[in-house]
Formats: sequence, structure tokens, C-alpha cells
Amino acid sequence: MSELLRTALCRDTPMIDVRAPVEFAQTALPAAQNFPILNDDEREQVGICYKNEGQAAAAALGHQLVSGETKARRLQEWVSFIENHPDALLYCARGGMRSKLATQWLNDAGYSVTRVEGGYKQIRQLLVEQYPVDPGRLLILAGSTGVGKTEVLVQDPTHIDLEGLANHRGSAFGTRVTMQPAQTVFENVLGIQLLKWQSADSDPLLLEDEGRLIGRLHLPPPLQAAMKAASLVVLQASFEARALRIHQDYILDNWGRFEAVYNDDAFDKFSEYLLQALNSIKKRLGGVGFETCQNKLTDALALQSHGDTSGHLGWIDYLLANYYDPMYTYQLNQKAQRIVFRGDALEVSDYLAEVRTKLGS
Repeated sequence: MSELLRTALCRDTPMIDVRAPVEFAQTALPAAQNFPILNDDEREQVGICYKNEGQAAAAALGHQLVSGETKARRLQEWVSFIENHPDALLYCARGGMRSKLATQWLNDAGYSVTRVEGGYKQIRQLLVEQYPVDPGRLLILAGSTGVGKTEVLVQDPTHIDLEGLANHRGSAFGTRVTMQPAQTVFENVLGIQLLKWQSADSDPLLLEDEGRLIGRLHLPPPLQAAMKAASLVVLQASFEARALRIHQDYILDNWGRFEAVYNDDAFDKFSEYLLQALNSIKKRLGGVGFETCQNKLTDALALQSHGDTSGHLGWIDYLLANYYDPMYTYQLNQKAQRIVFRGDALEVSDYLAEVRTKLGS
């Protein structure tokens, strides 16, 4: 079963998750769809019955709750999915009663499906096993704020975009319009990406230099440890180019997303987002620094209310010069012994290609 699961996860094989929606929401797998055998309310009732009266009574209640038209409707959802995806797998929480019952109902209806015997628990264990990585198989792409790390990263043939998976840009201003996934959902997707890389046996894996947290999500500690020990490639760009890229990414592009989501409330929401982000680093800026930057941001928003976004370059320049660059310089000095290359975007891309060529020869 373990090898079957590895292959299925690497191939994004469709799966039927028969757990309740509340379970799926917190621990979903990207290739799975939730067709519960018990909805949230039914699951709660059965759980209470199991606790108070035992397994037999709980099973009887489950059959009572899911019978007649309700049973037929849920069975039809599984049948339709299997007809469209004959190679689908089916699982519940631990490979117990729910998945066994669902498989039996399908068999009675003339359909067969492969059941994951250990359920989601077994899948989760396989993914968690992917987090410890040999640091020698990694390269970490570092660079000061606005240098364009993500642009270089995603062009590399063997990379994982951690910020993309976390739906966050990683900085105080990195919050996106759409919410971040649940912690376990993030970890599951990351585990599958690592599993695909391990199965492809393609070194090195390129990751962006990240701290412990990406927004509110934390990286699995074993992967953090490997990243902290891996070699660094430092991407460089001029101050002016970085300021303009930040203005494009965090102001112009982000403003477009706010407009698409919030319509008439977009400016108020955008202003709130920027001011809250700045407030989150107030202590690090210090009283005078925070007040100076806040005034520049307030002036920029006033200008933007009349259609001119150029004023944002003022506070962006200030933050780069007085906060982000000093902090980055200090942090990079602590990692100096791990640096194997420095260069601009083209030079870094050429270096990465050369590394891969040497390893492949």
C-alpha cells in the first residue's frame, strides 16, 4: 500500500475523501474531493452515541441516519466520481468503518474502488516522512527585499515555491487578498511536492530563503533545519530596481487584486491592509521611524485617492533604507560561510543551470 500511495500522490491520482466536511477542511489533500458518508451533524451524533453506548449502537445510528434517499444520493456521488476517475482511491480517517462501509456499498452497486487501508492517517505519515531533507541536496536562494527571488525561483526546473503554497509573500506586507490555507493543508501540499522531487531524484532542489513563519504558517521543523544548513545563492539588484519591483508587486498588482475582490470598498480595504502591515513592525522601526514612515504612507494613500500611486515609492524607499536593508545585511552576515555564489538574475540563472549540468553529467 505504501508504494501504491507514493505513486498515487506523485501522479495526483484523484481520491474520494469520505470524512466529514469539518475534517476535510483542516486536512485536505490537493487531489481529493470530499464526498462524506456522514455530514458534520451526523458525525457528531454518531460520535456521542459511540462514547455513551458503544460501537454497535453507533453503527446502528449511522445506518439509520444514512439510509433511503440520503444513502442513494451519497452513493451516486461516489459512483459518478469513479466513472470519471476509474483509478480513484477512497479513504476515511484511519481506514476504519466509514471507508469499509463506503467500499461495500460501491461493491454492492457493481463498482470497485481501492481503499486506503490506513486512511488519511497513513497518507499523512508518508508526507511527514518527506520533511527531513539532506541539506546537501538543497540550494537556498537568498536576496534582499524586492530583489526578485520568486521570479528567478519559478523559472528553475527543480524548485518548490514555499510562498506560493502558503499564499503569502513572507514579509509584513505579504498578506494576500485570499486567505492562507490551514496549517495541515499547507504541510500536505508541501509534503507531496517534496515526495515528487524525491521520486524524480533531481538535485538540487531550489528553495527561497524563509524564516520560521510564512505569514501565520510555519515550516515543518525538519525542513527548517535542512534549509539553515544548506548552501546559499545570493541574488542581487540595485536599490532603485528593488524599490520599483516592490511598487509593482505590492502596490500596483496588489491594488488590482483588491479592486477585483472588494469593488467599491477596495480603497478602504487596501489602505487598511497597508496601515496594519506597517503597524505590525512598529516596535522594530522605533517611534520616530514608525511615525516618519506612517506619514509617508498616509500621504501616498491621499495621493492614490486621486489616482496617482507614485507617492508609495516614498515610504517604500524609506523602509528599504532604514529597516529591510539593515536587517537583511545583518542576517546575511550570519550566513556568510554558506554563500556559494552571488550575482544578478541572469548570472544566478546561469549558475544554477551550470550546477545542474555538472550533476547530470
